[in-house]
Amino acid sequence: MPHCVDVVCPACRHRAEFEFAEVVRINLKSDVEFFQQSSVFEYQQFQDSCGHFWHAAIYFQGLHGDPRQAIHKLPDSYSAENWDHSRYLRNRVGWPVGSIRCGSCHTRRRHVLNWPADAYYSIAHRSHVLWAFHRESAVELLQYLQSTERETSRYQWAFFLRHVPSVFKVSKAREAVVRQLNKLLDAEHIDRRST
Repeated sequence: MPHCVDVVCPACRHRAEFEFAEVVRINLKSDVEFFQQSSVFEYQQFQDSCGHFWHAAIYFQGLHGDPRQAIHKLPDSYSAENWDHSRYLRNRVGWPVGSIRCGSCHTRRRHVLNWPADAYYSIAHRSHVLWAFHRESAVELLQYLQSTERETSRYQWAFFLRHVPSVFKVSKAREAVVRQLNKLLDAEHIDRRST
């Protein structure tokens, strides 16, 4: 899953950006107090699958910005880069916490992601829901569904397109699904120009 996804703003129902928080294990108990008192970190204690507890410092890039710019003083053995997003995409289903930023109503706050229910780029067809992570993947989804050749390797979001349910890919569904996606992309484009 990408580090940032487009969601429906809970305040105004326009498009907003959700950005996952980064969690770093606190190695020494003596460092816990520093992170508990910090204005840029949130402290939390987690329990692993074996029942052991561990301490974590959570950083919300969507609220505070690039950690290399916002984090200045840290205990020894930590660096601001520890809280930077990985260059690899990963499964974040187990801990869907981050921040939300809305360009329409200017909401900026902590948010627990309910995916795919929160997805901005989401349509329903025959009791099935089709969603995309963000505008870029929604455009590729539209192009993929419009195409008669379903070669996913030519798309940046190929791993995502490989999992599109068959109900959306059949020729009988193409017109209705493409119309809904176009409507959603056009509405968001108009919405973006008015802000």
